[in-house]
Amino acid sequence: MTIELPFDYSPRQYQRVVWDHFVPDAYRKEADIIAHRRWGKDLLMVNIASFLSQMRVGTYWHVLPFQTQARAVVWNGMDKSGRRFQDYFHPKLVSHRNESEMRVHFHNGSIWQAIGGDNIDRHVGTNPIGVVLSEWALLDPRVNDYLSPILQQNDGWCARITTIRGKNHAYKNFKRMENLMGKNPRYLAVNQTVDDTKDERGNPIFGPEMIQEERDKGRSEQFIRQEYYNDPEMPLDGTYYLSEMVAARKDGRICSIPYDPKIPVDTYWDIGFSDFTVILFVQEVGLERRIIDVYANSGEEVGHYAAKLREKDYSYGRHYGPWDLEIKQLAAGGKSVFDVAKSHGIKFIVTPQPKLKGDGIEQVRNIFSSLWFDGKKCERLIEALSCYRKELLADKLQQTGAEDGQKVYKDTPLHDWTSHYADAMRIMAWHARKRRPKDEKLQEFAEDRYNYM
Repeated sequence: MTIELPFDYSPRQYQRVVWDHFVPDAYRKEADIIAHRRWGKDLLMVNIASFLSQMRVGTYWHVLPFQTQARAVVWNGMDKSGRRFQDYFHPKLVSHRNESEMRVHFHNGSIWQAIGGDNIDRHVGTNPIGVVLSEWALLDPRVNDYLSPILQQNDGWCARITTIRGKNHAYKNFKRMENLMGKNPRYLAVNQTVDDTKDERGNPIFGPEMIQEERDKGRSEQFIRQEYYNDPEMPLDGTYYLSEMVAARKDGRICSIPYDPKIPVDTYWDIGFSDFTVILFVQEVGLERRIIDVYANSGEEVGHYAAKLREKDYSYGRHYGPWDLEIKQLAAGGKSVFDVAKSHGIKFIVTPQPKLKGDGIEQVRNIFSSLWFDGKKCERLIEALSCYRKELLADKLQQTGAEDGQKVYKDTPLHDWTSHYADAMRIMAWHARKRRPKDEKLQEFAEDRYNYM
């Protein structure tokens, strides 16, 4: 039996550079593709994965920021003719499908799966040999950090595909890939706007009249510059702190900040176990609040974070945590996080529950001019605060891939990887008005001589 791949699909002329990079040999290859809206990024990578799954037996992932988005865009997604993305897997090669897990099993033993970056911890222990990070600019950057050593060990490949979203982690990684591409053929960096995508006759795929249609629908010039011309200078829509971060960089408040052992380090925590925990390490010098370090992780108990505090060897002042520290369900063994932390030498000062998240956002804005960031140790925090944004009204643009109309936003933040860093900042902002007594002694580690509760 002869089976021809790709199955009833041919990459467009402008997509050939990506196709030829991965097919037929994708061992240890990487690519960053920044391409305009409707370029065909996801469908191209589904067909590349389909081809490669028959060349090398293994697990292949197609990752989007949210599990619901992975189902809408890829698992249930269709091309413009109404053909499902799944139908590009040759039926004679597929043994069965798992609908709930969004997984396709092939007769040769390969597996292709659509997953969400917000659900990545569920897949710990799986060793993919091919990964597509779709909407990479909106994905938690730690997904790439988590996968990189696995793919390196497996001689695997990775394609990061996205539209531009300002000068965030996707843009920075693309610039690194551009530099590597000139030195090693294993790397590819592609940036294509509507001016670059033409058919075999040289006609634009997305011509001026289609751009005008977008304007007629009420799209802003900022939206068009971002979505169709890959302009990194266009900021992400609906952000809360982007202008404050731009000002901090302009003022030189993002720089190298050494630890001063004569000044206590206060910590501010956003705590989660099934979710993310973020710890900010802050020294107050006069009216300045210097964020000298950040630690973030997920799926760990309090003891893990207590050990991290000891490793850093700082002299600690006070430890501030969220309002739900005393809810027993957050800790193992029926004890509250507050009690477990206390047994590890961390006596938390509990922050009252906010009435509205918007109140905390404004409090953070009020202290922003006093904030200094260590550019290296706080890189992920800086990125998160720059990207932290509002949720779209009836949001299922980012989470389902639906059209966004004119982008009307809710008054509430989008809950994604950036929100955990922003919540830790709110803890700090709430306590900012309270100054430490001048004669307060430093802690050996986390024990202190006061009962702040």
